[in-house]
Amino acid sequence: MHTDTQGNTLNGATAEAAAHFINAIDAFNRYAGDPVGEVDSAIALAPDFAMAHILKAHLYATATEPEATAAVVDMLAHLKTMKLDEREASHATAIAHVVDGNWTKAATTLDHHNMKWPHDIVALQAGHLIDFFRGNARNLRDRIARTLPLWPQDMPGRSFVLGMQSFGLEESGNYARAEACGREALALNPADSWAHHAVAHVMEMQGRAEDGIGWMIAREPHWANDGNFFQIHNWWHRALFHLDLQRNDKALALYDDAVRAEQSPIAVDLVDASALLWRFELIGIDTGNRWTEVADAWQTHADSKLYAFNDLHAAMAYLGAGHMADVDRLLEGFKANSTAASETGQWARTYGVPLIEGFKAFWTGDHATAVEKLHGARYIANAFGGSHAQRDVIDWTLMAAALRGNMRDAAQGLANERVAQKPLSPMSRGYLARAKALSA
Repeated sequence: MHTDTQGNTLNGATAEAAAHFINAIDAFNRYAGDPVGEVDSAIALAPDFAMAHILKAHLYATATEPEATAAVVDMLAHLKTMKLDEREASHATAIAHVVDGNWTKAATTLDHHNMKWPHDIVALQAGHLIDFFRGNARNLRDRIARTLPLWPQDMPGRSFVLGMQSFGLEESGNYARAEACGREALALNPADSWAHHAVAHVMEMQGRAEDGIGWMIAREPHWANDGNFFQIHNWWHRALFHLDLQRNDKALALYDDAVRAEQSPIAVDLVDASALLWRFELIGIDTGNRWTEVADAWQTHADSKLYAFNDLHAAMAYLGAGHMADVDRLLEGFKANSTAASETGQWARTYGVPLIEGFKAFWTGDHATAVEKLHGARYIANAFGGSHAQRDVIDWTLMAAALRGNMRDAAQGLANERVAQKPLSPMSRGYLARAKALSA
């Protein structure tokens, strides 16, 4: 009987198929290489290899793209024709919940899964991604806390579990432990892109922009190579550090030379492009015609159904490109699906609608409405996904609306928030100075 490197049984595998599957897991853990290609090779060699089919379904289900999610429906149908053991069936149940738009049910299924099979790193990482996509900071931390003590020091993959713990600790505000854990993971495996990115998040949240730039440059050989899935997101982080230091020309150059150099059509990369261009607009950087390309690329992803977090970023691009009909299409879609029973339907109507309405109001100059919509929405926006650093674009927009609307009291209060969070940030201090300069 073949097993993976953590000792989990691989039913239906041949030796060669198991080797491809193990390569696929490693690529998945590193966010690099070609996990789909490796798992397809495993399936071709061993069509009855259940975990190979399951891993591919997890990869597609967590892509947050309509076409990929549609493909998972067929994968699940095929899994139903296979004889699955208890562990494999648990995976299939979790994947089905994601496809049905019930991400918390999927996360809970994998909570209990890893309590029973703590060394199942496929379930652990899929669950961690699901926690991220639903913005659940507590379970990003606690999923790993429940499991890590059961991983021996010498078990393969431990570094990746430490990287996940680092990110969960950062999202939970435990920055010192998060950074220490991330550095420990990288000492074991310098190629752990998730751990590198977790430490970058710590530096972003603490306003340590100079440290962040140094961190990104020193480790660039490990994350900026071709085939690294996290390459664009890490360039995005580096651009944010430059923006915080008001080195706007460097941030814009990173956008052109790295973030959109290849014009990636992948949804997570489009999120970074929209979020960075929007920040440029907020601080007065001329974006030229850059919005049009990004808005066009969003057309195959933004559907008002699958994942509202992505749709918000599509709306940013549509606003920037002047595609107001597409913004209205998203809003109408959210409202039309207001009776949807799925969790993602709830996200759309509860978070997607007020956020897109607030961003639209800001773009069209209705700053009072933007402040009204966004001030309250930011406190609950974590429930529809992303990280604190990603959702910070809401606060950026809220602050810009208060400043442009000459709302002195609101602007000063929001600027005080910002300075308290990042007291050393030139951008924070700039916000406060501009707020104080507004007429009473």
